[in-house]
Amino acid sequence: MPELPEVETVVQTLKNMIIDDEIISVDIHWANTIDKISLNDFKNKIKNQKINDITRFGKIIAFVLDDYLMFTHLRMEGKYYVDDKLTLDKHSHVVFHLKSNRFLRYHDVRKFGKISLIEKANYLSHPYLINLGKEPFVISVSELQAKLANKNIEIKAALLDQHIMAGLGNIYVDEVLFRARVHPETRAKLLNKKQLQSIIDNAIIVLNKAIELGGTTIRSYTSSLGVSGKFQNELLVHTKQNLPCPNCQRPITKIKVKGRGTYLCQHCQKKLSD
Repeated sequence: MPELPEVETVVQTLKNMIIDDEIISVDIHWANTIDKISLNDFKNKIKNQKINDITRFGKIIAFVLDDYLMFTHLRMEGKYYVDDKLTLDKHSHVVFHLKSNRFLRYHDVRKFGKISLIEKANYLSHPYLINLGKEPFVISVSELQAKLANKNIEIKAALLDQHIMAGLGNIYVDEVLFRARVHPETRAKLLNKKQLQSIIDNAIIVLNKAIELGGTTIRSYTSSLGVSGKFQNELLVHTKQNLPCPNCQRPITKIKVKGRGTYLCQHCQKKLSD
């Protein structure tokens, strides 16, 4: 699944390719990809809209058009292609015809991704954004502590909740908690300000490094815009089961936290108890 650094890489790559281009029309081959708006409204409203900017909110890609914001949540395996010549396959669900005679094609093997359109004046009320937490780059330790004060859930589960703090997915949570020396099963409410500040600081370090390297290419997710993430070469614990811990040389272990494969060093990351 693409995480914040992968999404940021896609955003920056798309900006270099299609900013100031114009959407002439759109073909929709899988209706369920279009969310929160009827197909006819989507087709009519997006016609002749210029792509003025591309940004993101957490893991949501936002195309800033003349009158609207178009949101894309890539989910598991959503990708964008920019084609000089249109090439369709069964996973090409939405195709935007551009004024430059190119094509912006949304491709999604799993069909989980969603695209929606909302007027600029109302975009903050979109369900994607209304309860989205702040990213590590801007959240304060006091804000994070307040959000976790009554959370009797594992800190890993809490950090995966985009309403608490946006931007961290499964891979990066493992890396952040290892660097902060916090056990992923520690109850979120038990962490003190020093530990939470370490989580924030290390989240910033990990995300910045991953953005610099184009994200993490693990399993099926790669950017389809000519970018291959290299942060997988920097991973300290994720996917490193039975390999020596970089700190203490004891073997990295793998457990399940809320059904998610989780990698840690049981020696360096001590679990806090009530």
